[in-house]
Amino acid sequence: MLPKFILNYFLLFLITTILSSCDTFIGVSEGPPLPGKRISILAKEKKLSAEIGSDLREILLPPPTPNNSWPQSGGYANHAMHHIKVDSSLEELWSTDIGSGTDDSELLFAPPILAGKTIYTMDAENQIIATNADTGDELWSKELENDEDEHHISGGLAYSEGNLYITTGWGEVICLDSNSGKEKWKKNFGLPMRTPPTIWRGRIFVITVTNKLLVLNSSDGEELWSHQSIDETTTILGGASPAVDNGVVVVAYSSGELAALKVENGQQLWSDVLSSSGGAGSSTKLSAIKARPVIDRGLVFAMSNQNLLVSIDIRTGRRVWTKPFGGIGNPWVAGNLVYVISSSYELVALSRKTGDIYWVKTLNDFYKTKKQHKNLIWTGPILVSDRLLVANTKGHILSISPYSGQILGNIKLSDGLTVPPIAALNTVYFLTEDADLIAYR
Repeated sequence: MLPKFILNYFLLFLITTILSSCDTFIGVSEGPPLPGKRISILAKEKKLSAEIGSDLREILLPPPTPNNSWPQSGGYANHAMHHIKVDSSLEELWSTDIGSGTDDSELLFAPPILAGKTIYTMDAENQIIATNADTGDELWSKELENDEDEHHISGGLAYSEGNLYITTGWGEVICLDSNSGKEKWKKNFGLPMRTPPTIWRGRIFVITVTNKLLVLNSSDGEELWSHQSIDETTTILGGASPAVDNGVVVVAYSSGELAALKVENGQQLWSDVLSSSGGAGSSTKLSAIKARPVIDRGLVFAMSNQNLLVSIDIRTGRRVWTKPFGGIGNPWVAGNLVYVISSSYELVALSRKTGDIYWVKTLNDFYKTKKQHKNLIWTGPILVSDRLLVANTKGHILSISPYSGQILGNIKLSDGLTVPPIAALNTVYFLTEDADLIAYR
């Protein structure tokens, strides 16, 4: 059975989900547009609606850009992936089984990563598999040894300079040779890791289940410095990998604290608490941050579960704007837009500059009845070639216009998804709860 503290996280995550509950897949590109009461467990949350009049409406996205790698959770260390180019029409290229998926005793939460035309995955039983990104053929596999012989939910994977870095649920950080899977070094810190690691210029950033940030030397795993936030006895399962850019690491803790620290020595530049009321440490208010923070052009975008989305000046820590809704999905920033999925599963397009809402799409409206989307979880979005892709735990993937929120197309996979897709090498990769890795190109 899973350890008690993990079961507590999972049960609370399920409670949060329950109570807050086309012709082709890629669809036809719509192009820029012409001018033209829910209850959560946290608060009475109003249904979102557009705030910008048609005379002020300008949705500007950069052109799609080829992307050849996705080396860590969130893409790159700053988690700002912008607008990725893929083919205008996507079809299934290959599908392969990468091990054990989610079941009654195991949970598959580690997102895949891609580097050097190889996809690296970590299944629910801590098996690492390297897969050829073009063919789906297995290159090598490695079972991680767990001396405690217990079930754990591991953090995840990151790649840098020929090395594969792994965080585990039993407190280890492991470095493998990315070409062979051979172990280079291993460190045990005695504290379960809650997120995939982030790598930036020879440093590894990992967060423990006790809300402690550890910063390690990537060459040998030696600890360089650490930062402690308030420990939480109960929180949402999983966590947010730190974001790093220009010598600053932004860390999101389950306490609701957001801290900006100097990469060099851990000196705190500023901190904030993403809570609509109350302070850090109030687990009953569920101010946890599960969404990865994003650093983009001098701003930090972060979202808590407790009804708060913020834009913060990374230099000063001053809030540029705030919005009174939250969620557990990851913000996606591109051009003058920020896209997020709210805790009520509304896909929202906001102005990057002001936070004003351009449009809102209620994702559960894809289904005809409430029964069809009961207990459903949505993940994403990612932006590829003028389409936003979102996925859910029933296996539906929607292609949505980033300009209007109109559904352009959809597909149905054999099983559901709890981790967002990744996009690289002109291909979109999906990892299902049943541990099927599927490539669309």
